[in-house]
Amino acid sequence: MGALTKLIDVVLLLFFLVIAVAAPLLDAQTCLPSSYFPDFLIDLKRWYSQEYGDYLMSEKPHFFVGVVWLELLFQWPLAFFNLYGILASKPWFNTTCLIYGSSVFTSMGAILAELMGSGKASDKLMMIYSPFMGFGILAILRGLMPVSAKTASSMGKRTILPRKKRA
Repeated sequence: MGALTKLIDVVLLLFFLVIAVAAPLLDAQTCLPSSYFPDFLIDLKRWYSQEYGDYLMSEKPHFFVGVVWLELLFQWPLAFFNLYGILASKPWFNTTCLIYGSSVFTSMGAILAELMGSGKASDKLMMIYSPFMGFGILAILRGLMPVSAKTASSMGKRTILPRKKRA
């Protein structure tokens, strides 16, 4: 089980790194003024929207803007916590990973339902968004994995400080 956990952690580490970079540079353009971003990032987003036919990025429906705000204000900081949790082997990583995965799974459910229901999404666009649902599920499963005995033994322990005697 240890090797599988390490493999999942490597996959999630790469995913969290992508989110840590892409969310503020590309996704944030959906809900923030374009004057906040350099021209090359605006051009990159425009190219992506045209190349993949991502009408959500170009049309900016209200629900999608809300999902992007959720990503920026909740999921993005949590991605940094998870990066730290993986790299430092923190015992709370399972919890934050479960929270992150549940949030991504929920928001991707709404996005994928829109893409499938609208009839506007190409197969190419579906191939861009679908893996994020998979990463959400993977994060949930990683969050549900048992904590190792080594980590569990250190949880809840604290140093015993001598108590001051009351007079």
